[in-house]
Amino acid sequence: MGSVKPRFKVMTLTDAAAVRVREIMETSSSPVAGLRVGVKNGGCAGMSYTMDWAQEIGPHDEVIEDKGVKVLIDPKALLFLLGTEMDFETTKLSSGFVFHNPNQTSACGCGESVAIEPVKPDDVEAAR
Repeated sequence: MGSVKPRFKVMTLTDAAAVRVREIMETSSSPVAGLRVGVKNGGCAGMSYTMDWAQEIGPHDEVIEDKGVKVLIDPKALLFLLGTEMDFETTKLSSGFVFHNPNQTSACGCGESVAIEPVKPDDVEAAR
């Protein structure tokens, strides 16, 4: 009998990102199904990452569980986020979530928006 290949994760979290997401979830005043991550059009580079708490899992959400955190990927963002690592960084002047995305081709100077090329379907199959 053939073995089942492990499913390719669209996105992963660093330890720092997972700890911070769990800390924030624990202080939520309402039940949270997970962290919804996506992309939207806008900004000077063309797109920006979105993050929001999800009250429920949508029927088409890609559900990723990594380091004890449930991440829900908006189906429209799948090909833009494939292979992305989410981190939480703290510097002298700021702290926040950052995305290390192999599909990102450029970013604006202010750091609020990015240009992302979607992964081609043939590349998705090759990554599996």
